[in-house]
Amino acid sequence: MPHKPGVYLMKDRFGTVIYVGKARDLRRRVSQYFLPSRRSGWDLKLNALVEAIHDFDVHQVKSDPEAVLLEGKLIKEFRPRYNISFRDDKRFLLLKINLQDPIPRFTLTRLRTDDGARYFGPFANSGALRRTLNLVRHKFNLRGCRTLTPTESDYRHCLYAHLKVCTAPCIGNVTREQYLLQIGAACDFLDGQCEEMQRDLEAQMKQAATALDFEKAAQLRDLLADLKRTTQKTEKFERIPYRLPVAIDPERDLLELADALGLPAPPQRIEGFDISNISGTFLVASMVSFRRGRPDRANYRRFKMKTVTGQDDCACMAETVRRRYTRLLSEVGKPGQKRDDEGGEPSPQELQKLVDEVSAAARRGPVAASQFVEKPGCTLPDLILIDGGKGQLNAACAELAKLGLGHLPAIGLAKEFEEIYRPGQAQPMRLNLDCGAVKLLQRVRDESHRFANTYNAQLRLKRISESLLDEFPGIGQTRKAALLKQFGSVHRLRLATVEQIAAVPGFGGKAAEELKAFLAARTDRPEPAARNQAEGVEARPETVENRARNGVGSSDIGS
Repeated sequence: MPHKPGVYLMKDRFGTVIYVGKARDLRRRVSQYFLPSRRSGWDLKLNALVEAIHDFDVHQVKSDPEAVLLEGKLIKEFRPRYNISFRDDKRFLLLKINLQDPIPRFTLTRLRTDDGARYFGPFANSGALRRTLNLVRHKFNLRGCRTLTPTESDYRHCLYAHLKVCTAPCIGNVTREQYLLQIGAACDFLDGQCEEMQRDLEAQMKQAATALDFEKAAQLRDLLADLKRTTQKTEKFERIPYRLPVAIDPERDLLELADALGLPAPPQRIEGFDISNISGTFLVASMVSFRRGRPDRANYRRFKMKTVTGQDDCACMAETVRRRYTRLLSEVGKPGQKRDDEGGEPSPQELQKLVDEVSAAARRGPVAASQFVEKPGCTLPDLILIDGGKGQLNAACAELAKLGLGHLPAIGLAKEFEEIYRPGQAQPMRLNLDCGAVKLLQRVRDESHRFANTYNAQLRLKRISESLLDEFPGIGQTRKAALLKQFGSVHRLRLATVEQIAAVPGFGGKAAEELKAFLAARTDRPEPAARNQAEGVEARPETVENRARNGVGSSDIGS
């Protein structure tokens, strides 16, 4: 490793990034993690991190500010479990100026938008940026007031104009064209054309030190350092996750997987399926797609079970596979027609005709069958991965055979020992856990598991956040929130009088009477918490705090 600044990424045995750090000297910084003499001074968190490290990547940059910018970007991209800083949505500062404004001015922002303005940055050191911006305003006599278009009352008491800091274009001291020349010179200065200013500051600093005015010399030294930090060229990391060196080579993993399973070629497209439910409720499934060993998120799909009741993973897997590839066949039959992700099945006659055609192509060989449906947007996978053992795999293979897609390779991956089940094989296959093929299958399985659990959690949050008030006609989110803020729960709202309800903002006497009658007619119905508990969902008191945490109603739950 080089004695250069850069960023390092720690990975576990699954290839997941668990920590991102930056260093001025990569060799010295990374080596500290593996020195036994330092282990006695580590805390529990650092010990757990080092024990989990299975591999690491490094990316060399030109300077320490570049390392800070890249570190923040990668932490937001990978969200490692052992990182604390940079995990929020806060971004580094940018300097913005819009030359189309009547009187342009420099402003600080954290979000780059396509508004026609010119942006400088991002800057790793916000303090240095603010001090440099103050220097630029004084050097080029630029306005520092916040008003976009100053009025007469604003510039009448403008201290910047009286102190000769600003040329005051708002009161006509200079024309707009002359002021734009000042702005252009300031932009060139921020672009790095500041050698003359640096030489002047260095000369003033040495002159102050010679005169024994060390306080002024120190101020000039700090200002010179801020100027160098702000105007230093930094690389913009727009697509860093794809340019980073990776220890796990997807192409190599695909080759190992093809050799292990006896496939004719590396599987370029893998589709993984998983089931998620809680005690037989909220039955959902997920389908994730990997292309050339990397996630293809545009082709992810999720399903809510329509025909299965109770906890039956095999039946859920059969329904998911049937709906997924029935829709794929329907897109082959009608390629220009768009269908819903959870429906859109063709008629029985159309489906049978397509199944017969695919089956006839399959009898001519797998290549002919693949070419039959190789159309844009409806490509068959080279490998199907089922999260589960022999039961789930057999259910999926049975549905594929009914659709004439029995030629597609399908395997099952059991979690405990990472055993690979294959159709027609009584005993599972076990590969070395350090094998790249196993790691690739684990990534597909873990991604399908995450996607299914996320959908299940969304449905549970939606059900928990439902309220009896959702059924009252004509009530919106604002009035419902006002009621819950005033009374705290539906139970307390039932005990309130019509006058108390009418005192809530947004309610009148007639609406209060209708709501009172509505609640009285549903007194015998259980509360949402009781209904959820009967269905296997953890009950929570319907308080203002919980409803604020979960969101009032179900419209705030994202897809």
